[in-house]
Amino acid sequence: MSEHRTVRAAVFSAGSWGTAVAKILGDAGSDVVLHARRAEVADAITTRHRNPAYWPDIELPASLTATTDPATALAGADYLVLSIPAQSLRDNLARWAPHIESQTVIVSLMKGIEVGSGLRASEIIAEVTGVSADRIAVLSGPNLAAEIMTGQPAAATVACPDEAVARRFQAASHTSYFRPYTSPDVIGCELGGAVKNVVALAVGISAGMGLGDNAAALLITRGLAETTRLATAMGAHPATLAGLSGLGDLVATCSSPLSRNRTFGLHLGQGMSVTEAAAATRQTTEGVKTAGALLDLARTHGIAMPITEVMHALLNEKVTLAEAAAELMQRPPKPER
Repeated sequence: MSEHRTVRAAVFSAGSWGTAVAKILGDAGSDVVLHARRAEVADAITTRHRNPAYWPDIELPASLTATTDPATALAGADYLVLSIPAQSLRDNLARWAPHIESQTVIVSLMKGIEVGSGLRASEIIAEVTGVSADRIAVLSGPNLAAEIMTGQPAAATVACPDEAVARRFQAASHTSYFRPYTSPDVIGCELGGAVKNVVALAVGISAGMGLGDNAAALLITRGLAETTRLATAMGAHPATLAGLSGLGDLVATCSSPLSRNRTFGLHLGQGMSVTEAAAATRQTTEGVKTAGALLDLARTHGIAMPITEVMHALLNEKVTLAEAAAELMQRPPKPER
């Protein structure tokens, strides 16, 4: 990749976070093509520099266009940035894979674990496309899309086994408001992003039940502990979980009303059913599907994840809210490690 030509990025697809990252890349100087499912959205992005489905009032960079054709989006792309629900990644990527060129680095924005296989997004990408691990990167951190769209300061981690690839994408996504760091720890970054969604559901439920900040701090802290246990058992470095893609993402997702997982939990805590909470939240809430997949991973590795276990039971209506709260608080006390 020449340093003297404009970087070209294809972002799939034109949802809330995908559009935000496309804006970051455009503001950093890249030519960006968003892949949109609907022709009217693609046309509005290209001609009016607006995404009417998610950010109708925010102007997008002039270097950002959109198309419904995956081949057009991927032609000559230095980066394919994937921002779609984790559970639909495999099928969608299988359709797009024939258009991925040999120089294209694939960057995952996804924060979920595939139900059934227990695979992380980077593992699914490698399996479906045959692309080597050094051409697959992960971008993860405390990144609330609404704040980034208005240029508020944020940071994230770019993780890739190949440090040079991580540094290149770091440069391609560095703006006055967005500061990326690099890491070789793909496992830690992906698991931090996946587990925090489940913990955020628990924090939202706690808030919906009228519990206070002490309860939220308890869930966040013990949530980080179980995230770290699982991630390190799977080969992550513990320091990653204390960084932007671990603690940073956990705090933002558990604390902000902009977080869709926290909001989903809030609805549950206020008495809605899972179906009602899904309808009220409207957007994809990765933690709902990921809880079971994470619990399977935990059992495989012999790791205790009590918050995840209780959330999975609650989401599948095997326990009530009162029973879930009692189960977490009545666990035997033990040393804090």
